[in-house]
Amino acid sequence: MRLLLALLLPFSVFFTIGRPFVGLLCLILQITLIGWIPAAIWAVYALSQYKTDQKIKEALGKR
Repeated sequence: MRLLLALLLPFSVFFTIGRPFVGLLCLILQITLIGWIPAAIWAVYALSQYKTDQKIKEALGKR
């Protein structure tokens, strides 16, 4: 669900993963039509990093 959100509304993904200031910066980038594609790529990348961080925390928590 977040992946679809990252493609359609890239700035909102940053709010869902707890990075509101980056979300505002992404919104500024997204306002321009040319900036939409880099904003979507950035949001997908940030989402993948967030998921990786969650998996690492989960693995270390089970120790």
